[in-house]
Amino acid sequence: MTIRADRPSSSALKKKVTKDPLIGKVVAGRYRLESRLGEGGMGLVYRARHVLIDRVVAIKLIRPDLRAETHLRAWMLREAKAANRVDHAHIIDIHDIGETDEGELYLVMEYLVGTPLSAELANGPMPIARSVDVIEQMCAALARAHDLGVVHRDLKSDNILLTERGGRKDFVKILDFGLAALKRDARLAPKGAIFGTPEYMSPEQSRGEDASPSSDLYAIGVLFFEMLTGQLPFRSADRETLLKMQQTSLPARPRDLRPDVNPVGEAIALRLLAKAPKDRYRDGHHLQEDLKKLQRSLPSSTAWEVKGSDAAAAASVPSPPPPPQTMPVTEWASRAGLFTRMVSRAYYGRETPQEVLLALRETWDLSAKASRLEGEVSSLTRKLDALERRGRALRAEIGRKVEDLAQEASRAAREAGGHAEDERRIEEEQVALERTATIARAEADAALSLARFDPIVFEKAGAAAATVQAKREQHERYSGRRQEKEKVARGLQRQIEQLRGQLSRYAEALEEDLVRGRTQVGERSREGLKFEKDFTAASNRLLAHLRDKPECRELLPELGMEPARPSTVEHLEGAPDSPDGDGAPSSQGRGDAFE
Repeated sequence: MTIRADRPSSSALKKKVTKDPLIGKVVAGRYRLESRLGEGGMGLVYRARHVLIDRVVAIKLIRPDLRAETHLRAWMLREAKAANRVDHAHIIDIHDIGETDEGELYLVMEYLVGTPLSAELANGPMPIARSVDVIEQMCAALARAHDLGVVHRDLKSDNILLTERGGRKDFVKILDFGLAALKRDARLAPKGAIFGTPEYMSPEQSRGEDASPSSDLYAIGVLFFEMLTGQLPFRSADRETLLKMQQTSLPARPRDLRPDVNPVGEAIALRLLAKAPKDRYRDGHHLQEDLKKLQRSLPSSTAWEVKGSDAAAAASVPSPPPPPQTMPVTEWASRAGLFTRMVSRAYYGRETPQEVLLALRETWDLSAKASRLEGEVSSLTRKLDALERRGRALRAEIGRKVEDLAQEASRAAREAGGHAEDERRIEEEQVALERTATIARAEADAALSLARFDPIVFEKAGAAAATVQAKREQHERYSGRRQEKEKVARGLQRQIEQLRGQLSRYAEALEEDLVRGRTQVGERSREGLKFEKDFTAASNRLLAHLRDKPECRELLPELGMEPARPSTVEHLEGAPDSPDGDGAPSSQGRGDAFE
């Protein structure tokens, strides 16, 4: 999702409100939707802001037309569990998950500013150093995910966001684990159902088979091919034709499309695009080893350069999200003080109407209550953040242990596979030698039966028997090595399973604590929404009395308003007669006390 750096104008905001009725809605009593960021296969993604504290997040809501699809709701729930359990720097963080009072499912994610890989690929091929850097980060994240039993299932350029972190450009974040599977649950989808994006779908997925870690590696191969050549390996306007091509067609050699493609990069991409999973890389760790070798082989000066208009675009660093469209709680007292000044001017030397005094007193009372509530919510949120950090640290620690063990298991399994290949080769040689030895022994037996003592015949039979014995011993050595490595791999896998079980138990316990904390924050935030609505109503009542007063005209701009024409009263948007979302007032447009 690309985040625009500029703040939209008031008129643009009004247009967005018209186009998307969800803008301004408050989700779960805590998060006000500010703008739509994008749309995926399962949900709509919005930028949102906490109603009491200045926290910006991204929220995914299940698409309205899919709300009745219970299997998709279950998949979306697993997105949070899958991504959080992996907890990798290159996978988007998910902070919260739940359902609104209306039954809408939502995910609260970290708000990211960046550019999708698809937008970069639209400009053509990427330099080899940059391509390998991006692919290696993706590989590191997916290797961790696969170690923990998570398969992405829908990896594509739209789901890869390039951000900047710690001064590092092209910091990869993988999005949308909405189709991720911790374990295949037959209840979640019809048997043989095909989910994913055809251009990036592995042959086995295109046949309706379940996705595996190898399917994600195939998708990485498609992405790498696209980065190297600037085009997809298979293209067709017809979905069924494209699925058939994924199953049977061979991709072009990248160097046939672009002669300057790095040959090692080409070999890696083509291996990833092998039709049979067994012909691809064994796992993400195996791929990562070759990617790191390729990175080391590239000249240190192979930093990619961006020229022309692209350079200007790259130089512009996206700005953080715009300031809130609603007035922060910390400014309510200032607004109440401004109203007090306006009242004192408007009714100087005269008796102030009772309804004005009541409204003014209410603004002060509400600002004090909201300030205390904001402090309470901030304290609860800090505790939740600390709990999340501890959980994230432990998950990351377990993840690193699993990753280290999985790397060793990967090497052991590959070595066992190599010994198995040698074992099969020696076995084939042994079978041929045994046939030769059988013939030689038959010739020696025939010579004995005829009492012919030809030393050459007997030497030939003896040599053949000795060679067979030597091959048997060699076969046993390779078999022993294979069994030893398989034993090592099984032992490592058992340790991995134990850690995964530990991670699962801890994640469940942590989630219980987080749910309790989030429930508390939600309850307090709903109180804040009530205060906000009442504050807006009181402000509108005051403005009804003060807007046309000449003594107040010079103070109106401090409210973000233009002086009204004579006998004209403008009410603030978001007054009680126009509730929005969970009863929260809308906050957009000039003349709003919360602008």
